[in-house]
Amino acid sequence: MKTTLTLILTSLLLLQTVAVAATKMLSEQRKAELSNMVKQDCGSCHGLTLKGGLGPNLNPERLKLFPIEYLELTILHGRPGTPMPPWSAILTKSEINYIATQLKRGAWYEK
Repeated sequence: MKTTLTLILTSLLLLQTVAVAATKMLSEQRKAELSNMVKQDCGSCHGLTLKGGLGPNLNPERLKLFPIEYLELTILHGRPGTPMPPWSAILTKSEINYIATQLKRGAWYEK
């Protein structure tokens, strides 16, 4: 049991390290483009300040409840039965990780 837990924790740490490295590979210009996309495209449903609208509030306190992988999958595949579209056709996994990470940090959330 202890070995299994150690393996799981090591795997999670490795995945997080890879995700951080992938995020660092994005250019500053691309990060700025993604920031504008979140504010404009995501903001059209989640509210321009991301406090909610047609889509739910994206405040960092609420997003703490969800693992980063959940947010990435939501961005990647959308939410069937809701207006949330999949973004897999136009965003890379690194870009999706960057957006999810920034959302959890509250980078674009306006109080």
